Amino acid sequence: MSLSSVLSADAIDSAIKDCQAPDSFCPKKFFQLCGLSKKSPQDVKKVFGILDNDASGFIEEEELKFFLQRFRPGARVLTDKETKAFLSAADDDSDGKIGAEGYTDSLLD
Repeated sequence: MSLSSVLSADAIDSAIKDCQAPDSFCPKKFFQLCGLSKKSPQDVKKVFGILDNDASGFIEEEELKFFLQRFRPGARVLTDKETKAFLSAADDDSDGKIGAEGYTDSLLD
């Protein structure tokens, strides 16, 4: 399954273009621009599963670095600062990884 089966290609392109510059990524804005914040809980869970590259049930820091590339191959890698800020915002229990619940909460906050 690809992200374009849940989100429109145009919305993904718009979200990627908005954060092309290093240190310009804002998860909440990205989720709004790509349309994910308006999707059903089932669609959000599908997207989480796609982003969970190793199917561990969590998105770890290493996977977060390549977050934008999961939406559009060739997109930039998140900077360390962006990765840590994203992880901090969505890691509910401070275990260094994002579970599906933390991911969903980061979309709705």
